[in-house]
Amino acid sequence: MVGQSPRDPRAGRTPVLLEPFVHQVGGHVSVMKYDEHTVCKPLVSQELSFYQALPLAMRQFTPQYKGIVSVHLKKDSLGNLTLLASPSLQPEGCGRRDDAVGDPSVTIWHKCAWAAGSDRALVTWSHTQLSKTFKDSCPGKVLLRPELQYRTDSLLEDANGNQAERNSSNPWGLRCHRQHLSRLSSKHNENKLHQFLLLENVVSKYNYPCILDLKMGTRQHGDDASEEKKARHIKKCEQSTSASLGVRVCGMQVYQADKGHFLCKDKYYGRKLSPEGFRQTLQQFLCNGNQLRTDLLEPIVLRLKALLAVIRKQSSYRFYSSSLLIIYDGQEQKENTTPLDNHLHFQKPNCTTSHGTNPSRVDVRMIDFAHTTFKGSKCNHTTYDGPDHGYIFGLENLIKIFQNISEGK
Repeated sequence: MVGQSPRDPRAGRTPVLLEPFVHQVGGHVSVMKYDEHTVCKPLVSQELSFYQALPLAMRQFTPQYKGIVSVHLKKDSLGNLTLLASPSLQPEGCGRRDDAVGDPSVTIWHKCAWAAGSDRALVTWSHTQLSKTFKDSCPGKVLLRPELQYRTDSLLEDANGNQAERNSSNPWGLRCHRQHLSRLSSKHNENKLHQFLLLENVVSKYNYPCILDLKMGTRQHGDDASEEKKARHIKKCEQSTSASLGVRVCGMQVYQADKGHFLCKDKYYGRKLSPEGFRQTLQQFLCNGNQLRTDLLEPIVLRLKALLAVIRKQSSYRFYSSSLLIIYDGQEQKENTTPLDNHLHFQKPNCTTSHGTNPSRVDVRMIDFAHTTFKGSKCNHTTYDGPDHGYIFGLENLIKIFQNISEGK
């Protein structure tokens, strides 16, 4: 790490303990909380290249890129593992520097996040403390039962291979975090510095973030995939709605207001869905246990159509293995509810339909660009012409399904 002088603005900065991101609903790479409005993930050069060359029209549909931070693994005397980020500021302002990747100790900010004095005391988690942190960081009556913390894949399905509702926040992020720590500790020593991307926490403004993570497109493997990995991803697409619809569920959490917890689904659930099952899952995503949030349908469709218009203009881009997040706040309540329509018979009997007229807080964001390729990228393996038709196919079907739900079909 670069040495610090007394006049160095980084001097005296307390290392930041990276916390598991409790609202990670999909993916296999661990996403961690850096501060209230920032998450971080292991840096992949191809994803960094995408953010650095991001077209202006796409910025409203992606997380804000905030820069790079150095991270190292720390193990205490009891064997507990933590990840610590080394905060640093640019001496001259907060603009982006393209040469920052060469210096692993440099953090780049579009805004000076540390100006408000967000230093935190360095602490070390035990497994019990980790459980408590998860519970305390989730608003509302969200419970993460201690006995579920470090169980294996059996957590995700019951003995019959089915997934049940759980009284917990989404366990997927904790699973990814645990696996990531295990990989790092087995492959690297504590002095090894790792570069992480700093990105906007796109759910930070929501009290009860309901999140649908959709794997987009008809192809999921990158150009650099081995033949074995390519065959594996092709098979997953063929056996899921990725082939028939160009989109599949990769994860989901929906706040159930009647029970005070999140209903969680993961990627294994999404892979098994038929096209009709996919449609019903979209409806389930809009039901909070008391009512079907029909007030969300129009803003979701409008946002998806706006994204579709942008994607159609992005020549040479291929968003292989990227995801699309649809987000809304499960805390919002609407007036003038009516009994659930007959065509929604699969939903819970007590779930009514909301017809609120006020604009809803809905967001749509593209994430995960480790395999995205485009003309001019330093990591480009193949140059394509025209827009990503597989991604467009998925967006068009997604819009059509939400419109059909709105029309009662």
